Amino acid sequence: MLPVSLLVIAFAAQTSARFTPDWESLDARPLPSWYDEAKLGIFIHWGVFSVPGFGSEWFWWHWQGQQPPDQSCVNYMTKNYPPGFSYPEFAPQFHAQFFDPEEWADIFKASGAKYVVLTAKHHEGFTNWGSPNSWNWNSVDTGPHRDLVGDLGEAVRSRSLHYGLYNSLYEWFHPLYLNDKKNGFKTQEFVMHKLLPEIYNMVVRYRPEVIWSDGDWEAPDTYWNSTELLAWLYNDSPVKDTIVTNDRWGAGCACKHGGYYNCEDKYTPGKLPKHKWEKCTSVDTLSWGYRRNMKMKELMDLPTIIEDLVQTVALGGNYLLNVGPTPDGMIPAVFEERLRSVGAWLEINGEAIYASKPWRVQTENSTLLSVYSFTISSVTIHLPSYMKCKSECLPLVQVTLLGDPTSLSWSPVHPDAGLTVLLPELPYSPAQVWTLKLEDVQ
Repeated sequence: MLPVSLLVIAFAAQTSARFTPDWESLDARPLPSWYDEAKLGIFIHWGVFSVPGFGSEWFWWHWQGQQPPDQSCVNYMTKNYPPGFSYPEFAPQFHAQFFDPEEWADIFKASGAKYVVLTAKHHEGFTNWGSPNSWNWNSVDTGPHRDLVGDLGEAVRSRSLHYGLYNSLYEWFHPLYLNDKKNGFKTQEFVMHKLLPEIYNMVVRYRPEVIWSDGDWEAPDTYWNSTELLAWLYNDSPVKDTIVTNDRWGAGCACKHGGYYNCEDKYTPGKLPKHKWEKCTSVDTLSWGYRRNMKMKELMDLPTIIEDLVQTVALGGNYLLNVGPTPDGMIPAVFEERLRSVGAWLEINGEAIYASKPWRVQTENSTLLSVYSFTISSVTIHLPSYMKCKSECLPLVQVTLLGDPTSLSWSPVHPDAGLTVLLPELPYSPAQVWTLKLEDVQ
């Protein structure tokens, strides 16, 4: 009985440990296991920026923030809206009248994703829920007149998917933020009276399992009170045991501090990182938010998405794939098609994705490796790293294609140089990626 008692005591000590508000302590927190096992998530950029639907979700900044302004945005407003039209006037047109959270959740479930991340608040400051700290600039007071964050969260969780929220730390035109910026971030009026109360309220109300932080880069983490916030999330929040966070908590934090690393948008490390990471990317290669004038050639096709997913997972990452809904609450049909097609591929090949661990060699002869081997070849594959195999191991290894139990012919490459697999005529796959499974049949 002694080993059992020791195990219980050690476990209790581990779970009662508290994290202090400093990076050394916070960075040592183990990542909840559900996140690494999930591998695939869906990102949703939706807000007032969806109404103009031009350029990107940064439309307001490109039109009236940056100097000089983006002339294409200026021209768009001149041609389509009356003189003096202001950005907040887009909010009442954010109707979301066709928004059906159950339908969205069905699409996300069909995609094979295990978690969903919705923009609770982007850099424009508009919240997709009735934030008490964002009076008249939220989805309950204006526009949809409904709690978008809450409604989608309910539907997503009813399908056993994890639910996360994107939150921008800064707001382009908030007067308190602009004043703190003017003061060189020596004051924290925006943080204390807007940002932190809003995040606390959001976490307690919706209990997200991901906080996808952004908009941090203009100020240091000390201005945002990031370590204090994370210590609360990890120690005392209602999601302290399941919450995962990214690395966007202040200038210089990316790829250095936080839970998992994003490093930068569409980050691709090229080799196996030492820290858990996530690649966020968008089906629309030019924008995260909805664009009225997007063209098919500007979208990721299915083979590109699958190859990107496989490359990411082979290097130990998660893959967060973004879609931008319309202002009336529809997921464009082409985005739905992409998501459902990813799910169809995962129905056959998901065994090689979910809860997988990187192989000791991740890429070999343009073939992506994990516990399984992904190929776009149709003749032979040479895999030197899989084993140092002599003729006596020939009957001990079985090679199959996922979705087909038929054993494939293979031969060892001497001396001790792995194996070569002879592939049959491969079944049709819109993704153009197939998965080999190698099993020891001893």
